[in-house]
Amino acid sequence: MEEINPTDRLAAFEKMLAAVQKEYGDILEKMEGLKAQGKVKTVTYQQLMSRKLMYQNMLSLYQIYGLTET
Repeated sequence: MEEINPTDRLAAFEKMLAAVQKEYGDILEKMEGLKAQGKVKTVTYQQLMSRKLMYQNMLSLYQIYGLTET
């Protein structure tokens, strides 16, 4: 596997972090919409909850290692 230079690595990390933050925000919006419709017991809502927890865990790890602002 080819080594990536530090500048490209940082750019890739920043891109990934932005994507994770955006997806997390999108999931929260979708969940709020379903909740407003009283659909918290649907499969879709439960799947979104699973994804929310996964992305929340990823963001927490970034924070623990000092890779994001609080």
